[in-house]
Parts: sequence; C-alpha cells; structure tokens
Amino acid sequence: MEREPAVDRLESLVDSVASEPMPVPVREVWAFGDVALGLDPVDRLDVYLTKDVIMGGDSEAAAAFEAEYGVKGVGTTVDAAWADAHPDRVRTSDNGYAAPEKCLASELVDDEEPIHLEVCNAGFEDNVRQRLKGALARDAYEEVLDPRGVCLWVDGERDGEAFDRLREASLAMPTLPAALGMLGADEEAANEAADVLKQQRAEQEGASVRGDMV
Repeated sequence: MEREPAVDRLESLVDSVASEPMPVPVREVWAFGDVALGLDPVDRLDVYLTKDVIMGGDSEAAAAFEAEYGVKGVGTTVDAAWADAHPDRVRTSDNGYAAPEKCLASELVDDEEPIHLEVCNAGFEDNVRQRLKGALARDAYEEVLDPRGVCLWVDGERDGEAFDRLREASLAMPTLPAALGMLGADEEAANEAADVLKQQRAEQEGASVRGDMV
C-alpha cells in the first residue's frame, strides 16, 4: 500500500484498540518493518501488540460458550463479553482453546490485508531481546523480531508525534544487520538472520499473525 494509506491504516487500528472492546486487554501498539523504515510503498504493515492476561476469569461463561460453540477458554483466555458479541470472530489454537492472538487478528485485520501482527505478553523491546537471544542460541533465525520499531500507543496514550514522523518518513533507522549487531549479534549471525527474515517476509501473503509468550 502507498505510505499515506498505510499510516492511516495504523491510525485506524490504534483507534480500534483504544475505543472498542478487544478479545484481550492491549497495553502497547508498535509499528515496525517497512513503515518504520520510511519505505514507499509499504509491502507489508508490521504491527506489534502487547497484551495483558484476563484477571480472574469467568468459569461459567467458559462452560456456556463451550457448550454452545465447542470452544474452550472463553472467559479465561479471551473476554467472554467480546466472544458472546462476536462468536464469528473467535479463533482457536490446534487444541480447541480460544487463541488470543488469532482473536485479535480477526477483530482488527481483514484476511486479505497485507498486515502482520505480532502478539505477546511482553513489551516490544523486551521481546526483541528475548527472541534474539533464543535465536542465536539455537541458530533459529526465523524467530528474530525486527528491532526497528516505533511505539504508537501505550496504556491509553497515543504518540501523535510518532504518527507525524511516520508520515514524513523522517525516522532514522539502521540496517537490520546493524540493528541486530547493536543488540549483541555478531556480524555473521546478524547478516544470516537478516537474510532469513527477508525470505520469510517474501513468502507472506494477506493477513498473518504470530502469538508469543515470554
């Protein structure tokens, strides 16, 4: 998508998180990848959501929803009121439990949109470091998360300046190998990780989502 519509889409996504009921509480919204780098057009819109867990849970709601729809975990892993209002948007993991990251994707993104969501219980910066540490230890470079991100919204506060700078493409970002090197990857590992991520992105089509726990 062209840069201006891409940033508009980011704003509408933040508006939704800020004002509409979500499957799980969202604490942070970050943009990373092409849109943070100032590219125009933007091949894919990469968005990171930090989610909170549902406190307390609702066992009665979970039992009722499972009895009607055959889905476990509503009321404990995703919000019962949201699920009751939007049963068509509830998505599950392979074990039949409501999957928070997939439910967020179904709420926020249309299937055909070139948007990738990363959803985790940890903040963007913490998860970047954790993912890189694990990837380097196992040579699993497909697990690396591009660290070149911009915080758009946190704990109910929107960063208007961040949106302005995205529109202007005025954020100075290093290359991906350089960014990974700043976080401790050696030159060979940083270059290999960058190549793997580039290939991985080239294979993505439409909307995609990845859930992570730290």
